[in-house]
Amino acid sequence: MAVKKKYILVVNPISGDLDKTEILKKTEAFVAQFEVDIIVYETSGNEDEEAIKNLYKIHKPERIIIAGGDGTIKMVAEALEMHNVIFGIIPSGSANGLSVDLNLPSTIEENLAVAFGNNFIAMDMISINGKKSIHLSDLGLNAQLVKNYENSSTRGKLGYALQVITTLNEREEPFSATIKANNQTVNCDAQMIVIANSQKYGTGVTINPNGKINDGKFELVILKNLDLVVFAKIITGNIPVNFDDVEIISTDNAVIQLNVPVSFQIDGEYIGEETELEINILPSQMKVAIL
Repeated sequence: MAVKKKYILVVNPISGDLDKTEILKKTEAFVAQFEVDIIVYETSGNEDEEAIKNLYKIHKPERIIIAGGDGTIKMVAEALEMHNVIFGIIPSGSANGLSVDLNLPSTIEENLAVAFGNNFIAMDMISINGKKSIHLSDLGLNAQLVKNYENSSTRGKLGYALQVITTLNEREEPFSATIKANNQTVNCDAQMIVIANSQKYGTGVTINPNGKINDGKFELVILKNLDLVVFAKIITGNIPVNFDDVEIISTDNAVIQLNVPVSFQIDGEYIGEETELEINILPSQMKVAIL
């Protein structure tokens, strides 16, 4: 008798506005056709990384299915970065930018088929002051929006839309940055600097048209004079970034020094205010199931 494979399903019960009970039921129904045992772990926000590491030691799964957003994916990837495991994604967070970049489907059933499939990509990660980023991090206006969203009671896209108004009302003057990359130094004033491993925000807006998640590079997207209306439309996904006052630097390492403390977020998680970032690419760090 064949030994059943073991997969771990990590569910963030409070991310986004998708019913996680439905995900659990559909996952259990889907795996009935395979010789697979599913071990379910619900995140609590308390020692989740250690719990996932311990589950891996016990069960040695070859695949981890993640039902959550970018922050949940990043947390699980960091917990298991030393192990040869494939990650399947069921996008169900407030920020699902990585799934947008991977062109994952829209339904739970379709995403389960991808998550259990044989196709995967070995994608890069980025180290920023020792913290890992899988998708998009940024300084400035959007990071302030993430902070306001985290402090609000409304989840999902509606929650983000409501906090755009608050963020715009709190908008400060552009900050000054000194960027060292590719043996050059760039001095600039900016409203936002995006540290991009990929192309799109979760809204579908392309912020970094040259981004590839497996090319050994990341991009610094410098948005210098960001019009308020344009920012609101970018965040809510209504228009692409298509204006002249943008500079993009492609590199594998960089240092950003700021004249004042500036709000900073990684993959949809507010980190705090920073005055200096040391950034390095981490090639081929994470295997992710794709179409």
